[in-house]
Amino acid sequence: MFTGIITDVGRVRAVERQGDTRFTVETAFDMETVPIGASIANNGVCLTVVEKGPGWFAVQASAETLSKTTLGGWAEGTRVNLERALKVGDELGGHIVSGHVDGVATVADVRADGESKRFTFEVPAGLAKYIASKGSVALDGVSLTVNEVDGARFGVNIIPHTQDATTFGTLKAGDRVNLEIDMLARYVARLAGQE
Repeated sequence: MFTGIITDVGRVRAVERQGDTRFTVETAFDMETVPIGASIANNGVCLTVVEKGPGWFAVQASAETLSKTTLGGWAEGTRVNLERALKVGDELGGHIVSGHVDGVATVADVRADGESKRFTFEVPAGLAKYIASKGSVALDGVSLTVNEVDGARFGVNIIPHTQDATTFGTLKAGDRVNLEIDMLARYVARLAGQE
């Protein structure tokens, strides 16, 4: 489990495609404190640390993960939002995020809104019903509040701090991001018989 509060922006150092795909990610995390087998959210995708060293860790992604997320497009140099797993007693600054991506959203528009940036995202039609105004979503692992919803599109504001502390500062129209709907929305829909 995660909170959607990004604590490092790493960079893909190497990609090895053979069977499962192995990514080596550079990080500022103190890897002495991260055990092999630990979970780290990489752009919102919960992945297991399989090898590590000072300033880096390696993870593997299956074909299923590559097909359901943006990881299939990662290359050497790709910037990645990182968050270590939540520990009991940690501050829950965002919302409960599982690291299980539901689909991929596309940046439809970006425009200035004061010092913030106003992003409009388009989601696959099957996921649109789970997104509610003033509800939560995780985009590339970042916990965000939805401002408004219009069909399969929704908007969020990204303040300057979030632009600097995540990959949102460089996103542009046409870019794709990993989307995790709010866990509560998923269960409410299931109980209501919509799923």
